[in-house]
Amino acid sequence: MLTIVILTKNEQSNLPACLAAIPARYPIVIVDSGSTDDTLALAQNRGCRIFSNPWPGFAEQRNFAIRQCAISTPWILFVDADEIYPQTFYDWFEDEMTRNDELDVIMVPSVLYLRGKRLNYAPGYPIFHPRLVRRATTRFVRNHTGHGEAVIDSCRIGYSKIAYEHYFYQGEIIEWMHKHVDKAAQEVVLQPAAGAVMTRRGRLSVFLGRSWLRIMARFLYHFVFRGGFLDGFAGLEFALMFTWYEATIYVQAKAKTQER
Repeated sequence: MLTIVILTKNEQSNLPACLAAIPARYPIVIVDSGSTDDTLALAQNRGCRIFSNPWPGFAEQRNFAIRQCAISTPWILFVDADEIYPQTFYDWFEDEMTRNDELDVIMVPSVLYLRGKRLNYAPGYPIFHPRLVRRATTRFVRNHTGHGEAVIDSCRIGYSKIAYEHYFYQGEIIEWMHKHVDKAAQEVVLQPAAGAVMTRRGRLSVFLGRSWLRIMARFLYHFVFRGGFLDGFAGLEFALMFTWYEATIYVQAKAKTQER
């Protein structure tokens, strides 16, 4: 009934824990976009089926998995290599979803971990992602940011109460900043994708536009309004990281305006 799909590129440090949390009864498909470390060897040792496709973006890579990786199960669960789904999620799926004909996409909440510390406040929960999808009826499109993904609005949407753990940052700050400079460049112009399901956060982001006020608002949101200070130094670090990200978007947007 369910296939697990993991998108990878150089994930040897994250993949073992991710794979270990997936029940052995589920087939696993790896869609790799050019790993040069031991990612593929780890996947082979687990018995995963491996496909390669140069990175086209999250939405396009998920569509590649759905349409071109010979998956035959009705449902697909997309799991990133730095994520762990608890056993209770799989139990819930088997109890509730195997006979469900009324939904196409389940939005799954995440809980973020920074340097291994669970952030209980700073990110501003709930954060939902379209991760459990019906293969026959789901297609992904790019969301308003230009780098994230959304599902098409013909999909029937449901919500899970069981969160997955996202170990998004282990302290590799230079690597994180380089990656997010590229993401910031794609977010300079927020453009809702035609026919895409938008989250409440996405609609609010588009409404606010690209004002410099967003930089201060980002810090206040994470550290003050959402109680990030209760997460201690990890909450402060998270707030500062994403305030820097907001500033990076703003500076790039101003540069493009001056060019024109």
